[in-house]
Amino acid sequence: MFFRAVTLAFLLIAAPVVQAAGLKKIEVPADHTGQAITATQWSPCARPAKDIQAGPFVISGVRDCPVAGKNLPLILISHGFGGASLSHHDTAEALSDAGFIVVALNHPDDTLSNTERFHNRQALLTRATDVKRLLDYMLTSSPDSAIINPNSIGFFGFSRGGYTGLILAGAQPDFKKLAPPCANEAGATCPDNTPQTVLLLPPSHERRIKAFALADPLSSVFADPTSLKNISHPIDLWASQNGGDGVSPKDVLALAQNLPSPSTLHIAQNAGHFSFLTVCPPKLAEAVPDLCIDAPNFNRAAFHKDFNENMISFFRKTLSSERIE
Repeated sequence: MFFRAVTLAFLLIAAPVVQAAGLKKIEVPADHTGQAITATQWSPCARPAKDIQAGPFVISGVRDCPVAGKNLPLILISHGFGGASLSHHDTAEALSDAGFIVVALNHPDDTLSNTERFHNRQALLTRATDVKRLLDYMLTSSPDSAIINPNSIGFFGFSRGGYTGLILAGAQPDFKKLAPPCANEAGATCPDNTPQTVLLLPPSHERRIKAFALADPLSSVFADPTSLKNISHPIDLWASQNGGDGVSPKDVLALAQNLPSPSTLHIAQNAGHFSFLTVCPPKLAEAVPDLCIDAPNFNRAAFHKDFNENMISFFRKTLSSERIE
């Protein structure tokens, strides 16, 4: 896992910085609560999309496009272990085309651009704070803050991003349920001086987020139903049939049974854990086949088309807004 992630890191870091209103990079400044956070923003645009090359990916968007609309809903996207803001770019594009502003962040302690730190499980403590800081920025300091409906905030998270969503929804993890650090691919390869324990996470319930879509979340730390008792907002839960990378389908199914909030469970038949990542271009598939190549009886492109349509439907249903086109 470590070498696959490092290879993918170099490919993504090589991506040019995209500065645009339709598709642009943003940065949340560092403050006393954490490091600077970089993110990619997609927003509705009235002009036809063009192809933008970003490292190995071709991103659909428009540079310098004014944001179309007002009072728009906002979706925040949280990547998985060692991921990046482009890991789910097709889902972000689909949501943006449907009328949502979408912002996918790079978690500073848990992203491909920080290979020295993302193996440290202390990153599990900072993820929810990262999202809170990004949301604060989008609602108060972003140039687009005036066009965001603060009552229509949604969240999509994959793997550790799904774990992050559960924390923000009000869950309290029990880190003793995690396998020993460095014992499997979920912990990855840790240096000798990496702390082998994780401190108790303070409550991180983010009530401004009204709906959560979670794909193959790291859920073993929520085995006790009481850890989920404070969740009240809708959750759209997705599980791959085969799991992988430390995420067990059994744990995700147990999570679905224990969720107290209005929730829906979808099981992606024949899918593996990484099937939720965006479709890989040939160059990337050759470099990291374990992340990009699915089972012979699974079509990632076809699945993502249906998956993205489900995301649009879920957020339209659960987020109130005067304008979602």
